[in-house]
Order: sequence, then C-alpha cells, then structure tokens
Amino acid sequence: MAVTLAQADWRARAGLAELAAVLGTNDARFVGGAVRDTLLGLAVADIDIATRHTPDSVVMLLKDAGIRVVPTGLTHGTVTALTAGGPVEVTTLRRDVVTDGRHAIVAFTDDWRVDASRRDFTMNALYADPASGALFDYFGGLDDLAAGRVRFIGDARSRIAEDHLRILRFFRFHARFGDLVDPEGLDACTERANDLMALSRERIAAELLKLLVARHAVAVMALMVDRGILRAVLPEIDGAGAARLAALADAEAVHDIPADAIRRLAVLIPPDAAKPVGARLKLSNADRQRLKAATAGPGDEGPLGLAYRFGAAIALDRLLIAGADVWPLRDFVLPALPIGGGALVSMGLARGPDVARALKTVESRWIAEGFPDATRTRVIAAETVAQALGGAIIA
Repeated sequence: MAVTLAQADWRARAGLAELAAVLGTNDARFVGGAVRDTLLGLAVADIDIATRHTPDSVVMLLKDAGIRVVPTGLTHGTVTALTAGGPVEVTTLRRDVVTDGRHAIVAFTDDWRVDASRRDFTMNALYADPASGALFDYFGGLDDLAAGRVRFIGDARSRIAEDHLRILRFFRFHARFGDLVDPEGLDACTERANDLMALSRERIAAELLKLLVARHAVAVMALMVDRGILRAVLPEIDGAGAARLAALADAEAVHDIPADAIRRLAVLIPPDAAKPVGARLKLSNADRQRLKAATAGPGDEGPLGLAYRFGAAIALDRLLIAGADVWPLRDFVLPALPIGGGALVSMGLARGPDVARALKTVESRWIAEGFPDATRTRVIAAETVAQALGGAIIA
C-alpha cells in the first residue's frame, strides 16, 4: 500500500491550495522539512514547494493569479509567495553546476530525481503531491526516516565537498531524528572535519546552537568530541565539556527546564573561553553576556537574590550549572525596592555619597530578608541611617 502524506493542519493553511493549483498539479510538490516532519508527526513551521517552472514563470504565474511574490533568491531559483496563511518558498528544480564547499552555481531542470540528488540527506529529499498527498521517494528516504538514520544521498564525501556545512547538519539531524548512526556518513564527516575552517563562524554558530537543544544533543556532542569534529574551529570543546553538558542536561530534566543553547554552550567551554568564543561565533551582545555570566556560581544571596541582581535568565543558568535548587524561581516576579534615597535623607542622612552607600546596605538587607513590604523596609532603612549617623533609630 502506497504511503501518503497525512492531512496535517498546515496543509489547510489559507491560500496554500490556491498557490499549488496556480503552479499546476503536475508541476509542483511539497518538499523537505514539511514532508519529513509531517511523516514523523511533528509540527511544521516552514513550507517549501519545488516546481518545474522557471523562476520567471513562477513570478508571472503568481502575479497573474493575484498572489504577492518576492524574488528572494532568483539566482538559485527561489521566490517567496505571500499567501494569506503565511509565506511559502517556491524553488525551481535545479542541479549544481559548480560548488566550492560554501557556494553553488546552479542550473534549472525539470527532472525531479535530478533535483532530489543534489539535496543533502535522504530524509530531506521526500516530495509530496499537494492534492493527493502521494509521496515520491527517490533514494530510500522513507526507510531511513523509519529507522532513524541520517544518510547522505549518494557518496557522503562528495556531498560534503559541495557544502562543508553538511558536516554539522549531519550531526544536528542525527541529534534531532537519529537512532542509528550511518557509518559511512560518520567516517566522511570525520575525515573532512577540517573543511569547517572554510565556513563563516556565523554559519557554524547557527548549526551548533540548533544542535545543542536537540533531543540527543548530549550523546551526539560526545560523539563529535570523540571524532574531533570541532577541533579545528572550536578547540575549547573537549571531553570535560561534554561531561559538563551531560550533567547540565540531567539538571534541566530534573527541574523540568527546557534546554537552552547558550546555557549549554557555556558548559561546553571553559569559563575563561566565554569571551573569545562569543566573539568568534559573533553571538549577540546579550548572548555573550549570558555566556560569560552562566558559570559564575550561585552567589551568596540565595536564588531570589541572584535573580534580583542579574535577572531570572542568568540566575537560572547559574543555578542549574552549579547544581543548585531552582524551584524558588518558578513564580518569581521581579520586585522593586520600596524605598528611595529621598526617604533616607528625610531620616537625617546628608545628601551625597553616603546616601548611595546606605541605600545599597538597605537593599542587601531587604534581599536577605526575602523582599519584605514597605513597612519593614522602612524599619531597615531607619536602622541603617541610625548606624550611619551613630545615633538612635529614626522611625
């Protein structure tokens, strides 16, 4: 019995059937992640359509049908159709003419198998008829998907030579979908690991951060360390880092905290490597700050005090990595110190630097007492001012 694509929610998105009809029943098929993830029962975010029409023809057909179209990548055959249900990428069938491991020059074709042969893994080369859901599998992708095996199409070394990023994609897809490691693919990635040096660090970072939150991230990262996959581009990641990642993942599971890529990257590298690694991977300023702060320990003011000082995200990172209790943060709402410097002046403290110092003392006591209300805080403030003045408590 032929396997067909389930009638998933995304297939009923507004405007999608109209778009497929405009492109023609025999000239357009769903392809890639939407097909793969639907077969696995996963949610689908992005929809891709492959078509026999040339890019110029696609633009003309969509405009004539009143469908807005954006020429997002014409040289590679891609346009984006703006349907009522969201954007859909439409790409002309193509073959690689010249590749250098980072970029490709393509030529267009009308042969579905040729288009499938240039894709990376068999599970990503599955096509589906938009109307009937009939599946087209040219390289055994359905069997590999069922077995949880990420397998390169054709010769693994050739696929990697075409695009070096496929080394990281192999491990990322295995971390997400894999149950069986394909030995040919693993050996090819190991042999060609130094090819990663030719890639931009932004591309490396994007793949690595996605990998780190996949379901088998811990086991796959240990495998990558064992095979020296990242040694040329991230030598800071070693066996000790892989062990710290395993401990962090256990802590996240115990506390039912979702995996976080920056938090996990922080434990993969030594603390003193946070600044150079963040810069090398061109992370955002916010992520660089988290990377540096994550391993600083639980502090000495308790979980809530830590969250007050540094924010809930950094507090959660530091507590989880330190193996400390994070439950107090569950319902934590950032409080505001219910007193200001003006109140301290009204209690007799002279304006100037003494006010700032006294207010810091009040704040520290307020945190230590668990953020008491305004009445108790005023007592703390009065005691602090009295101590500063060397006199009696001012109520």
